[in-house]
Amino acid sequence: MNVPLRNTSFWRVDSQDPDREQLRAAAELLRAGGAVAFPTETVYGLGADARRTDAVARIFEAKGRPSDNPLIVHISDLAQLAELTLPLAAEGAGALADRLMDRFWPGPLTIVLPVKPGAVSARVTAGLDTVAVRMPAHPVALALIAESGCPLAAPSANRSGRPSPTLAAHVRGDLSGRIDGIVDGGAAGVGLESTVVEVVDGGTVRILRPGGVTAEDLQEAGATVVYDAVAAPEAAEDAAAGQAPRSPGMKYAHYAPQGQMQLVKGEPGAVADWINAAVRRARESGERTGVLAFAEHAARYDADCVLVVGSLARLDTAAHGLYTSLREFDAQGVQRIWAETCPEQGIGHALMNRLAKAAGHAVVRV
Repeated sequence: MNVPLRNTSFWRVDSQDPDREQLRAAAELLRAGGAVAFPTETVYGLGADARRTDAVARIFEAKGRPSDNPLIVHISDLAQLAELTLPLAAEGAGALADRLMDRFWPGPLTIVLPVKPGAVSARVTAGLDTVAVRMPAHPVALALIAESGCPLAAPSANRSGRPSPTLAAHVRGDLSGRIDGIVDGGAAGVGLESTVVEVVDGGTVRILRPGGVTAEDLQEAGATVVYDAVAAPEAAEDAAAGQAPRSPGMKYAHYAPQGQMQLVKGEPGAVADWINAAVRRARESGERTGVLAFAEHAARYDADCVLVVGSLARLDTAAHGLYTSLREFDAQGVQRIWAETCPEQGIGHALMNRLAKAAGHAVVRV
């Protein structure tokens, strides 16, 4: 797709106390129908006025994103929610949704709700009768949304299929010259995208995409948790075949480095032996090799590029470092990548979900 070359403005702001004058310039671009990248507590998002089809089209154009993939709408206060959505029909569902908002907003939880007719562009919902909404927990994001006066449709600010950006530098590398502006508010926090849920009834939520709010968090908030087929732990590679995606991140390959990636599951010693043998074979073929390992096992590997993604004892550190590591493999010119796996509890569920997508669901069990 040929994208018109744009002059991309750049503003560096304090992550906790952003300069309102600089945000005012970015907000003016958004009100005029532009596309501006900004930090959230999960990853950087690429925002545009969710009500304007011409503005939303800029997101798809810049990212090269498939048009049947819905977008999350970001808001800064609950008054905006009332302008976008209708009440849930199931008995007690509205009360449960309200409890989740009270508990997790602002924060990395996206809730799929009935959309008010005409409230957002049809390109945001991909023709569905629902809209995915969240309130981000980042001072820069909240201030920019409020300053613009726009509910912002905002997927991750990367080229479609690439690892999501956790630094403004990642956004610049992917989208400079393709969007109108980048607000640099420092590193993102969680490092993985938000959890997406739909409220089934007065007591149950269905996870459509795992993320920064875990199933255990939702259970502690009093909800019974079920999973969509493509979001469940150990989800099958073809679980979404033939289905229209009902939330962002359900259908297409995402988060992938440029090199061929494979996950290796099993006992740590057996995993290390298998990967090191694969590394030797790849080197004999002249390929540059990489291993994505946890801190506890990294010394076992002898690849051209061994990156520590975080600690098994603190999987939140691995979540935070995943996308930066995948981009570093690209920077190092790595052609073949093998990655360790982790237990799918807590944030480990979301981490494995992203690793599987990055590897195109190529998994070896040893």
